[in-house]
Amino acid sequence: QVQLVESGGGLAQTGGSLRLSCTPSGRSFGHSNIAWFRQAPGKEREFVAAMRWSYGTTYYGDSVKGRFTISRDKAKNTVYLQMNSLQPDDTAIYYCAEDVGGILSSVRYDQYYDYWGQGTQVTVSS
Repeated sequence: QVQLVESGGGLAQTGGSLRLSCTPSGRSFGHSNIAWFRQAPGKEREFVAAMRWSYGTTYYGDSVKGRFTISRDKAKNTVYLQMNSLQPDDTAIYYCAEDVGGILSSVRYDQYYDYWGQGTQVTVSS
């Protein structure tokens, strides 16, 4: 059963932009933390960005700060990841994740997330 539905991703050139979307299947985000993680071949999964749905507060990994923006559309029950100034090192599978507990201290750590999307490939060519 798919809990989170992702869309977006694809191929971009260095310096280009892409936008990812994430929405829960058949329910709302409630008081969750919603995050984006990514995993490149041969590397560990990396925290990219997160948002506390109830408060709208955002958090970013150091490698994407200033280039990526996480946002939400409450009416559409959707979280977005706008990725600008893309670099080849951004190439990875990107996963949307949801921590239904919504605890602040766990926002950056993948082990606290309950639901995961199927992943979407982002490839940045040099």
